[in-house]
Amino acid sequence: MVAAALLLLFFVKKNKSQGQLPPGPATLPFIGNMHQVILSKPAVFRWIHRQLKETSTDILCLRLGGTHVIAVTCPEIACEVLRKNDDVLASRPTTFASGSFSYGYKGSILTPHGEQWKKMRRVLTSEVLSPSMEQKFQHVRGEEYHHLLRYINTSLAPNNNTIDVRHVAQHFCGNIIRRLVLGKRYFSDIPASSSAGPGHDELAHVAALFTLLNHLYCFCVSDYLPALQGLDLEGHERVAKNVMAVLNGLHDPVIEERIRERSNNNALDDKKGAQKREPRDFLDVLVYLEDAQGQPLLSLQDIRAQTAEMMYALVDNPSNAVEWAFAEMMNRPEVMQKAIDELDMVVGKDRLVEESDIPQLNYLKSCIREAFRIHPYHPFNPPHVAMADTTLAGYTIPKGSHVILSRIGLGRNPKVWDDPMEFRPERHLNTANVLLSEPGLRFISFSSGRRGCPGISLGTSATMMMFARMLQGFTWMKLPGIDTIDLQESKIGLALAEPLVLRAKPRLAAHLYR
Repeated sequence: MVAAALLLLFFVKKNKSQGQLPPGPATLPFIGNMHQVILSKPAVFRWIHRQLKETSTDILCLRLGGTHVIAVTCPEIACEVLRKNDDVLASRPTTFASGSFSYGYKGSILTPHGEQWKKMRRVLTSEVLSPSMEQKFQHVRGEEYHHLLRYINTSLAPNNNTIDVRHVAQHFCGNIIRRLVLGKRYFSDIPASSSAGPGHDELAHVAALFTLLNHLYCFCVSDYLPALQGLDLEGHERVAKNVMAVLNGLHDPVIEERIRERSNNNALDDKKGAQKREPRDFLDVLVYLEDAQGQPLLSLQDIRAQTAEMMYALVDNPSNAVEWAFAEMMNRPEVMQKAIDELDMVVGKDRLVEESDIPQLNYLKSCIREAFRIHPYHPFNPPHVAMADTTLAGYTIPKGSHVILSRIGLGRNPKVWDDPMEFRPERHLNTANVLLSEPGLRFISFSSGRRGCPGISLGTSATMMMFARMLQGFTWMKLPGIDTIDLQESKIGLALAEPLVLRAKPRLAAHLYR
């Protein structure tokens, strides 16, 4: 009896010292809520949001195997995550997919907190995405904005003036990031000046990037029950390997050639004296970085990882936001007309909209903010791993917990937004210069904190210029026989269930498309 009492006292003290976890559904021994996750696949996020609603809470605790997963839908708690507790919640989980996609955690987005992450984060913010580099490559972005307009215009045939907006948006993002990172929009020898559409390699490249994004942090069972890794019960390991085979097959020849070029140039410099080289693209920046001893700062794996990360960081959110904005605006012609009127007033029809016009295009930016708010591509931000016990909203968050911010829980929160599912850009017109970022975390476009997106300026430029050029360059119409665009989401994600296909007609002078 005494032993039993002491044992009971021990567990009571232990549970008391741990504090109270956030509310959540009942768990089973060992597996926690994993059985419910398995039954809710492939749209686990919808089950999690039902749990949040049924529990009437803004912070929910699930237990998946031995890991607590904490979902947050409240801006105040989100600010606790990314500001007050940013230093404690600055790590990332280790999973099969994230390990594969980061070449063994050599990059900056998926790498757990530590020296490697600090090194790559410094490289990204100070060297690759610095204001001076953004200015240096403005002409490259400008060329891609012109290619976008020409491609749409040349795709319009006399008897077929339909445009697949998703295809155009995704491959514009693929083109611009390949130009910035690798210095080429095609992997083959097609000239960069060509206005031809994507070839086989480019189609495979963008498809692989989206497959990667769709399989990253997707509640794979073996991520929470590591003993199951290698069995590939859900096929995710095979998918990850196939994705990496495509990316390596396309990226590696370019990277390896650039490293050989560096070695040859260094040998010449030793003979003739060192010469400062102007980088042609982001890959040059990575390859030619040196440490204090004059040796290459980054290894081959570092370069491969950062190259891949920059590729997939740009393709999803801009293309998804533009497609959804067009879909919503086709059902709200008064919104479309206001956007066109702003473009005509600020820019006119005698020249093309440029990056320098973006600060004045507040209504267009408000349209994109609404698309980010209601229609994010990902339901959750990448997980933040607690490196020590901490608290959120008064609840205990144990060390090792995964904290995920719900993009739809924040952006569609009825406590924050009136009529949250109504596409109403005017709700953002409360400042002289509308920004795509949201400091108050009432929705998430670009995250903040230590793990925040360092490419906000680049992401804003790419998104806004794609949107503005498409609106300025063409009159967009629904297909014959369609009165309303179906805004149904995909069964497995948040993208439109079907790609948006519209009719387009040029609205500018012919010479502007050349």
